[in-house]
Amino acid sequence: MRALRSASSLALLLLAALPLAAGAHTGADAGMHHGFMSGFLHPLTGLDHLAAMVAVGLWSALTARRAWPDLLWAPLGFASMLLAGALLGLAGVQLPAIEPMIAASLLVLGLMVLTQRRLPALAAAALVGLFAVFHGVAHGQELAGESGAALTLAGMLAATVLLHAAGIAIGWSLRHANRWVPRVAGTAVAVFGVALLGGLA
Repeated sequence: MRALRSASSLALLLLAALPLAAGAHTGADAGMHHGFMSGFLHPLTGLDHLAAMVAVGLWSALTARRAWPDLLWAPLGFASMLLAGALLGLAGVQLPAIEPMIAASLLVLGLMVLTQRRLPALAAAALVGLFAVFHGVAHGQELAGESGAALTLAGMLAATVLLHAAGIAIGWSLRHANRWVPRVAGTAVAVFGVALLGGLA
């Protein structure tokens, strides 16, 4: 029952956030203070990043054949490529279509949770890693030229790992629950992605 409430609460939170979707990331960090705690809080207040990171953990847990090491491939792929992308952003590297790719990541991850599609471990890590690069570049560009960028990035990475862990915990508890519960959560994430894409059009 606790797992049911957790997943339902996640889905309702994402659905309630849809009216805010168009402004969920772009410009959200104007005037942002820098440091570890600021970086830690950023993924928790940026709904697009929060949804993506939790969805990675959910998908990993729902599709893992065994707890170890299957649970970790996608979260590790996301976290490591998020860091790589952030370092690229800090270095001034420009990538095209960053915001559309962030929105597309929500659509794809939501569909993966919805369908509980199982991929080989390395393919799962590569898929989420690709999207994580764009999330990371967005973070890095926000921090470029700022003092304390390394601490802020460390905070973001710590929050990312915790959000993955939260998604894994919820997903693992739902593996034997009613199938509609993860489907609702996956649908909410996917619809969020569609709303973001629509707001960018």
